[in-house]
Amino acid sequence: MAFTLVASVLQVSEVAAHQQKMAISTVLFNPRTQNIEIMHRFNLHDAEHAVKEIFDGKADIIANETTQADFAKYVTERFAIYTLDHKALGLSFVGTELDGKHFWVYQEAPAPESLDGMVIEHNALRDIWHKQTNTINVEGMGDIQTLTFTDNTELLSVEFKHH
Repeated sequence: MAFTLVASVLQVSEVAAHQQKMAISTVLFNPRTQNIEIMHRFNLHDAEHAVKEIFDGKADIIANETTQADFAKYVTERFAIYTLDHKALGLSFVGTELDGKHFWVYQEAPAPESLDGMVIEHNALRDIWHKQTNTINVEGMGDIQTLTFTDNTELLSVEFKHH
């Protein structure tokens, strides 16, 4: 009986973990390259389900490079960075990586010489799952700033303090 109870609790925990629809991105100002580097990390489990819903039921993000490229294109089309006066930064696609339980999508852009802040849009997976949460950590311009996209949030901004 105790084993059954423990097994049931573990199964509920595992199911709850899979139902947490969330992605974490980092926007990093790299002083060495003078680039803004963007790293999007998706739970592989979520990405697997997403490609089947977005593309077709046979899409395979683990074994199929075309599906990986299609998912990366989907992500990059739903992510944008703007200056505070709403001029889009030209983000370039860098690549993808399958790493254990995560699927990564990488982008970059040259860092503007003067940047007082930015407005960010991150709607990947939010168009298919209402409960999807996308969190972004902005690093390299003072203290780390975190933005969290939930519900109907479309745009969030950060401002940088210059010394």
